Amino acid sequence: MNPKVQEHHRSKPAYIYLSQSTPGQVLHHRESTERQYALREKARELGWSESLIRTLDQDLGKTGTEMTRREDFKTLVADVSMGQVGAVFALEVSRLARSNLDWQRLLELCALTSTLVIDEDGCYDPADFNDGLLLGLKGVMASAEIHFLRARLQGGKLHKAQKGELRFPLPVGFCYDAESRIIQDPDEEVRGAVSLVFRLFRETGSAFAVMQRFAAGALRFPKRAYGGAWDGKLIWGRLTHGRVLGLLKNPSYAGQYVFGRFQYRREISPEGQVHPRKHAVAMPDWCVSLQDHHPGYIRWEEFLHNQERLEKNQTNGEETVLAGPAREGLALLQGLLLCGHCGRRLTVRYTGNGGIYPRYQCNWLRRESLGTSKECLNIRCDLLDAAVSEEVLKALQPAELELALAALAELEWRDQALGRQWQMRIERAEYEAALAERRYLEVDPSQRLVASTLERRWNNALLQLEDLKKQAAELQRQEARVATPEQKAKVLALAQDLPRVWHAPTTQAKDRKRMLRLLLKDITVEKLSPLQQLQVHIRWQGGASTSLSVPLPPKIADRVRYPAVLVDRVRQLALRLPDAEIAAQLQREGHVSAKGQAYTAKIVQWIRGCYQIPRAVLKRPEELSVDQVAKEFGVSPSVVYYWIERHLIQARRINNRSPYWITLNASEEQKLRDRVRNSSRIQKGKASQNAAGGSAL
Repeated sequence: MNPKVQEHHRSKPAYIYLSQSTPGQVLHHRESTERQYALREKARELGWSESLIRTLDQDLGKTGTEMTRREDFKTLVADVSMGQVGAVFALEVSRLARSNLDWQRLLELCALTSTLVIDEDGCYDPADFNDGLLLGLKGVMASAEIHFLRARLQGGKLHKAQKGELRFPLPVGFCYDAESRIIQDPDEEVRGAVSLVFRLFRETGSAFAVMQRFAAGALRFPKRAYGGAWDGKLIWGRLTHGRVLGLLKNPSYAGQYVFGRFQYRREISPEGQVHPRKHAVAMPDWCVSLQDHHPGYIRWEEFLHNQERLEKNQTNGEETVLAGPAREGLALLQGLLLCGHCGRRLTVRYTGNGGIYPRYQCNWLRRESLGTSKECLNIRCDLLDAAVSEEVLKALQPAELELALAALAELEWRDQALGRQWQMRIERAEYEAALAERRYLEVDPSQRLVASTLERRWNNALLQLEDLKKQAAELQRQEARVATPEQKAKVLALAQDLPRVWHAPTTQAKDRKRMLRLLLKDITVEKLSPLQQLQVHIRWQGGASTSLSVPLPPKIADRVRYPAVLVDRVRQLALRLPDAEIAAQLQREGHVSAKGQAYTAKIVQWIRGCYQIPRAVLKRPEELSVDQVAKEFGVSPSVVYYWIERHLIQARRINNRSPYWITLNASEEQKLRDRVRNSSRIQKGKASQNAAGGSAL
């Protein structure tokens, strides 16, 4: 009997803690598991009764480097801290915890609660200095042992990886041959699917667009299973966006052997737990990188170009990074424009009814400068898009025939690639149906249950084959195929007339953007305010540069400003005509207002007010009205009108509705007085008027 084991230890439960790092160890290293369960016998030999022995085996197959997922270890620490444990049994004390933090915490709690730690080497009392020192040394040695083992294993892996001989699960599209060399998958359908991903990304420039193309064509993508009953088998399913990114970012498809693309780092979660997290390593920091190690699907230069395109596709990056893929919207130069004032990327803002009027804007000056509402640039999209499109079409004229042939070849390749993928899929389904038929025919007829199951599988394979053939026929009818000579001639003629294709209403804005991104690298725009024009500097993909000037439309104030000729005409008419008559005269002369409307008196009045044109003086100082002449000669106005009609006096009027203005000289005035005095009718009218006035009095 060990003297360190006292009666107060035996009165408390004895905990037997079982631990193995991985499920593989639990499955294959059963001897270690049996030795740990055998510690119950040792606890009985040291005086613990069977009812006070508790086995903690829920942490088998879980690593001891962390405490997060080890529920039994948490239970052990909690019960020890409450003084409810007499002794802790383990095959080796280092098995209790691989983390120095957890190990030292457990030892400190055992020392405070007088809990013993017992393994195959002996019995330890953590409250005793010598035993505590020995346990601490064992924990340090266990950590050092793990470090040495890991260093040796990692060194061996690195040495083998430097020779390109380290084997690891290969991405879909590759496999190992009999001599452990990496080769392309012998399955032609698998190779066709992988090649199609890279070809579509080369065409669209977007991983999401590749996924959409696969979905539109009802194409499948393979995935190879590793481990379990499906180890090494292909599983066909839908191509996801994450899988497309995985293919494009994997250097293995460029024939590159890489080791050390990812590494695990320990991080502290918000809950205070330590978790290992996988992080991508920058390309210059890869441990091993061997070019031309195995046959790839693309060249290394294309792989680097794909990484640049993916980086440009990110919309949450720096403002100076240009957007790469063609997106929806009417702004053709989205992502290609740089501000000539601050060098930052121009953004697009859609205004108007439903956002049908896009504008290019640079709001950096407004955003960064406090107290100002000024913008670097604010340009209508149609002005700049039309000018750049015209320049691009002008540059493409010498190469229209080459473009036509390339477009025709691209359409033919697309037709062949999609058709080949469906053909191989149907061939695979035919093989599965033939295999199911052969299995059914080879079964013993007496095995009725087996025969019925095989017959059902054969029938399902035939139904699936028929369904695939219907889908392929339907897609073939929907897709635009270039097969007949007439269709080829139409495509060739259409491609040769590139301006008509560009301006056709059936050509989508997204397709125009893709064409522009194939030719243009970036465009710097600068606004010259005094000249009211844009200075545009185009940088082509080949490195050449082109500069052009785009005139800006006049401001709204300039557009509604009337020309000097019209103002002078209004000034002339205002000398003798009122506003309404001036408007009528301008209409007769064929003039319209600045907004294209007919002239009115209010418009003429507004013009006179803006240009300080005085109103027409209609009555001259020497002229008299009809009433004034009638009063002067003591006659009624009707008499004056009679004189005017008989041209006895000189009178003028502006129009038929305006009053008369009469001019009299001395001789005419004397003649009229004599006429009034000698006229019996006028005198008789005066007498009757005087009589009427007297009777009234």
